[in-house]
Amino acid sequence: VQLQASGGGLVQAGGSLRLSCAASGRTFSRIVMGWFRQAPGKQREFVAGISWSGDRTSYADSVKGRFTISRDNAKNTVYLHMNSLKPEDTAVYYCAAAADGRVAIRTLPHEYTYWGQGTQVTVSS
Repeated sequence: VQLQASGGGLVQAGGSLRLSCAASGRTFSRIVMGWFRQAPGKQREFVAGISWSGDRTSYADSVKGRFTISRDNAKNTVYLHMNSLKPEDTAVYYCAAAADGRVAIRTLPHEYTYWGQGTQVTVSS
């Protein structure tokens, strides 16, 4: 699976961004997808995950109520809609695919097989 993330940028606090992750290479509809982020000097952390069909989602506590993950299997794309952005959301955001056939949403980086290249999100105060 090849993943291409896009949509990052510079935004003021309180603003919004939508990240996209386009996938290719295998059956996208049977892959659990996730978004992670990594700030300078910090470990990569789970942000959100979505099941194969999109009927189940999971979020980090820090983004609940502000971020929404969704997917369009017809377009082989997963999205991260980010609202009410805060300076602490500044990080490189990565999309990831868990292609082991299990249906559970994973929250640990090592449980994901494929990674996109990352897209920078900077939130100014």
